[in-house]
Amino acid sequence: MVDKRNNNRLVEIDALRGLAALSVVLFHYTTRFNELYVWNRLPMISFPDGHFGVNLFFIISGFVIFMTLDKTSRPMDFVVSRFSRLFPAYWVSILLTFSITHWLGLPEKLVGWTTALANLPMIHGLFHIPHVDSVYWTLEIELLFYFGMFILYRMRCLDRIHQALLTLLAFRLVYFILDRFWGIQLPWTVSHLLILQFIPWFSIGISIYLFTKPNAAERRKEAGLIAFCAIFCLLVVDSVFLAFLATALASAVLLAASGKAFPLRHPVLVWLGSISYPLYLLHENIGWSLLLQLKLHGIPTDVAICTAIAATLVMATVLTKTIEQPAMRWIRNRYRMAYAQ
Repeated sequence: MVDKRNNNRLVEIDALRGLAALSVVLFHYTTRFNELYVWNRLPMISFPDGHFGVNLFFIISGFVIFMTLDKTSRPMDFVVSRFSRLFPAYWVSILLTFSITHWLGLPEKLVGWTTALANLPMIHGLFHIPHVDSVYWTLEIELLFYFGMFILYRMRCLDRIHQALLTLLAFRLVYFILDRFWGIQLPWTVSHLLILQFIPWFSIGISIYLFTKPNAAERRKEAGLIAFCAIFCLLVVDSVFLAFLATALASAVLLAASGKAFPLRHPVLVWLGSISYPLYLLHENIGWSLLLQLKLHGIPTDVAICTAIAATLVMATVLTKTIEQPAMRWIRNRYRMAYAQ
């Protein structure tokens, strides 16, 4: 029997991911584009805070990845699941972004083909290699989070996840306090590999999963402690605004995770959620190249932005239907067949 509640909450969470991707698109097309290339006339509506959609991504990833590992019986199941989800669409997006931006032009943003090849493993940022598209920086953070969670899974420590997260949040505070009050800067590489800057957001996502997990009422205290410490960490290290934002975003994800965010089941939002990953991968540099061409041809600002959004949505839909979903099914089916033999 299909768990209708679980299906509803996953649909709603996916729709939230779609809204997060769209908010980042709107930020890049209205606000960030003007900072880099200057609109002839400012758009009617701007989205200067749209980049916080990335923070929502991280909360959702914390929820989804911990849920996935909590239900994983074999380590390779997780590896194949994440590989099939991330890499086929990513590799095609690199090819499309590289080709289209070199064709249309994008001043100061183009990279050579050797750099593009170096982007393929998704960890090029660790070696300070430029991105084919600047949004790729978040993919490395996601990959590091997956790796860390996978290690905890292999060590059979998921039932003590609160201890691991509280330790990382404590490290984040230590880094901040030593730098702020004594001018002692601890190694950046360690902080980066442990994703200390972003660990509060992932922690909030994990806490929401623990809080909403069926038949696990005993873990709600742990979930509450994780969420409180994560928001406290943001309050101390970052700002009151980010602590407030984390609380608001966590509330939205909690509502969706409970299967009670009914408006998120609207077909348009479900579709947006289904194309969210390709939309995020494709929108920035390709969109900017198109916006520059439209600007050079005298197309009004708002018309240009709407055209770029429509073009990106179409591209993301095509990539989802022709590459992401078929490749995911093919890889996972091949893996199941190989394992069954």
